Amino acid sequence: MSPDTLDLAGKVAIVTGSGRETGIGACIASTLARNGALVIINHVSDASSPRATNVMEDICRQGGRAAVVKADVTTPEGAKALINETLLVFGVDHIDILVNNAAAGMPHGVPNATRESVDTLFSSIVYAPIFLVQAAVPYMPRGSRVINIGSIASKLGMAPIAIYGAAKAAADALTYSMAMELGRSRGITINTVSPGPVDTDALPKEQAEIINRTLVPMTRAEERVGTTHDIADAVLLLVSEKSRWITGQVISVSGGITGG
Repeated sequence: MSPDTLDLAGKVAIVTGSGRETGIGACIASTLARNGALVIINHVSDASSPRATNVMEDICRQGGRAAVVKADVTTPEGAKALINETLLVFGVDHIDILVNNAAAGMPHGVPNATRESVDTLFSSIVYAPIFLVQAAVPYMPRGSRVINIGSIASKLGMAPIAIYGAAKAAADALTYSMAMELGRSRGITINTVSPGPVDTDALPKEQAEIINRTLVPMTRAEERVGTTHDIADAVLLLVSEKSRWITGQVISVSGGITGG
């Protein structure tokens, strides 16, 4: 009897916002590729192109298959372009895994918010997953997976990052609401993975230190911040066949800071 595996051979995966070598998205892309998936590294600007290329080249050096696609997924046109380019670059007619990881803008509180800053956060965290699901679903066979990368900020009500937390909470609601739409008719599961503090360069050092100092004492598994591999491994489990009966869930991957 052969052992159970999390093999993704032949699967086509897109990971948005995966163009920073130290980021959660890049680690997710690398993890999926290491387990056999063909992976698209997505980034949004010319400035981030060199780093996205580094992510791709690192995956290829390890024996994986990856390609880079620049696209602004906060617009319907950009989302469609990403899907179409994925099909073209890999010469396939299907997409099996969509990881909505992109998040633009800087978390801050309500007193400092502007219309532009609110729009930036909601466009990447709420609008982009909607547009990408719309564009990708026609090419997703039964058994496909959608993963939204959330945040425990949606549950904690942290004043300094209130708008970011609100956007993540809206995405949590979308995950649960879309689960039946995608599941009953198309056999696609959708879940949210919600990290706690993770050691990346996504936040300014001062802000990261404040958040870490507040949250690390609340962890239960170990007294530390999370790693990108902690998050990527949770995603790997959820995109595998072993998670076929898990959908519509918001899963805290935070060392136990929140219970759901």
